[in-house]
Amino acid sequence: MISGISKTLVPSANQICKMQKEIDMTLQIHTGTWAELQADAKPIREQVFIQEQGIAEADEWDAQDHVSQHFVVYADEHAIATARLLPNHSIGRVAVLAAYRGQGIGKLLMLDMIQQAQQQQRPLLQLSSQVHAIAFYQNLGFEVRGEEYLECGIPHIEMQMSLAEST
Repeated sequence: MISGISKTLVPSANQICKMQKEIDMTLQIHTGTWAELQADAKPIREQVFIQEQGIAEADEWDAQDHVSQHFVVYADEHAIATARLLPNHSIGRVAVLAAYRGQGIGKLLMLDMIQQAQQQQRPLLQLSSQVHAIAFYQNLGFEVRGEEYLECGIPHIEMQMSLAEST
């Protein structure tokens, strides 16, 4: 159980197993450096951000990859989703391949990232959400901060989640 987050937001091990059965896949989440996970994370980001969303390659790849903790979700040993956690507590580059969207994979990935951030005793998590994904992040416990803005021509908004334990 992840402390500091509502029990309704964090599935138990049984619920995660049930989710995996419902989508009929064996899922694993690996975490590591860019050097360790680039071969699997990069094609996912290329597909989702560069090909589907039309983001320029120059905007997709940055120096933050080399200092971030990376996460890759594997379904039956195939990389299907990725995200990164930066030293400044920002989550970014959350991407799930189109064929696997709507199956709870993004939620499992985010819950794993939240749990690891808490284990690292981070005080908060923040992210720049594409506007269409606001509800997804709100259901995980993130709150909107500030006003909508354009990033790479796509409407975004800042969101934040406190990880501080409530007493």
